[in-house]
Amino acid sequence: MPQGTIKKLVSDRGFGFIKGERDDLFFHNSEVQGGAFDSLREGQTVDYQVGQGKKGPCATSVKPV
Repeated sequence: MPQGTIKKLVSDRGFGFIKGERDDLFFHNSEVQGGAFDSLREGQTVDYQVGQGKKGPCATSVKPV
């Protein structure tokens, strides 16, 4: 499972971006495991999977490390 760092969170809109191994990836709060979106912070390390969203690759199964 790849690891990345939370680059930006837009809490009021329910999404963020992860600085991944290759590119930055969008993620939606529904992809955060355990409903822990509110506990995420910029700079935090997370595990994730790469999936395909409407606009291209995105992070899925996001889980704080």
